[in-house]
Amino acid sequence: MNGQPMTRRSVVIGTGSALPKHAVSNAELATRVDTSDEWIVERTGIRNRYLAGEGETTASLAIEAARAALIAADIAGASIDLIVLATATPDQTFPATATIVQDAIGANGGIAFDVAAVCSGFLYGVGIADSMLRSGMAKRALVIGAETFSRILDWEDRGTCVLFGDGAGAVVLEARESADPASPGILATKLHADGAHNQLLFVDGGPSTTGTVGKLRMKGREVFRHAVTNLASVLREVLEEAGFTTNDIDWLVPHQANARILEATAKKLNMSHAKVVMTVQDHANTSAASVPLALDAAVRDGRIQPGQLVMIEAMGGGFTWGASLIRM
Repeated sequence: MNGQPMTRRSVVIGTGSALPKHAVSNAELATRVDTSDEWIVERTGIRNRYLAGEGETTASLAIEAARAALIAADIAGASIDLIVLATATPDQTFPATATIVQDAIGANGGIAFDVAAVCSGFLYGVGIADSMLRSGMAKRALVIGAETFSRILDWEDRGTCVLFGDGAGAVVLEARESADPASPGILATKLHADGAHNQLLFVDGGPSTTGTVGKLRMKGREVFRHAVTNLASVLREVLEEAGFTTNDIDWLVPHQANARILEATAKKLNMSHAKVVMTVQDHANTSAASVPLALDAAVRDGRIQPGQLVMIEAMGGGFTWGASLIRM
């Protein structure tokens, strides 16, 4: 085919998402937390979030999102031979929540494991799955971000508890070979971590330290500063690796942490806000679920079209951060 060598790429063939039944507006939150709609919107852009209720878990949300992605891809769960589930709020310390999803969708016998990189978890999952698909270790993968962050929030800390919500998002990736350089698939991914910043965003518990789950703690101002710098930097890295510029990006699908971070990052990259998919106002920060939730929303409402270049990115506790450029 025009003398071009064949290239194996991981192609997005389906997306899906899931939210708990209970939507909680800022006004409703203000009845139980010392806050107000104005205070939350001004600082974060958040107007609503969904909180998991009785019987709703990280696994149940992940299963629902996975099934929606499988339906969109028009494939059976049994054809999935790799599941990477990103979460900081697993159902159990072990086994991996991914194995619960695997059994529920009938994909038993393949590879299934969890990834812990907090808000960057989905990006890490995409990077891992892409590498395994391109190496031939698997042919079809489900990458899921799923969280029930409401279960690790300190509801007495109004600076953090208003920021987060629960949910799940998923993508189905399929390994395909093509000689066309413009064929769809993941074009480049860059991932980073810097453990020196552990105490800026963390949970103060764990099996080997306190024996308890613990609660989320965050120094918001410092996190904001690092986020804008790190995200702009890794986006440029990915663009350079893939041979594109900011102007080539059709859509930026960022981690939905805070509207101010999204605006500041777009400004630093000289990107139009019209190209930024923003769902933080509806879902709040859903950690590892936020990127696939936003991606699914933009695919389903028709904004993201086949052939377009989509950049996904995130930064989370650790710090961890990363970005990936995908031709849809």
